[in-house]
Amino acid sequence: MSERQHNRDAAHADLMGVEFDSFDAQREEITLRFTAPDSFITPRGTVQGGLVAGFLDEVMGWAHVWATDHVEAPLNLDITMTLIRPVMAGPLVGKGRVIKRGRRVIYLEGELFDDAGNLLARSTSTAIPTPRPGSEA
Repeated sequence: MSERQHNRDAAHADLMGVEFDSFDAQREEITLRFTAPDSFITPRGTVQGGLVAGFLDEVMGWAHVWATDHVEAPLNLDITMTLIRPVMAGPLVGKGRVIKRGRRVIYLEGELFDDAGNLLARSTSTAIPTPRPGSEA
């Protein structure tokens, strides 16, 4: 899937400045690049926490989509997030991976880094595997 095709899949991806970087099939890990726009910044000067969760949700979800050859998409039951450092406007790197995938439940993990490689936030999700909208499944 190209960067352009990924961005067309959902309008929210344009808002977050999502760019596909890579997928490691053996690790079931995806790397996405984001650009946090100035409009995401709070009066404290950092990206609003719910929007940070959105970046993490995106990388976790796409890890499962790619791991299932774009046939399934996760439906979140829960997401847990830990903010480690302030997330500023500008370039970000997200890594999402499938921890365990079953027929009924999927366990996902995500991390968000700044351009220098500093860990900014981590997340986990428990989700249900569902047919991906628009897939042949």
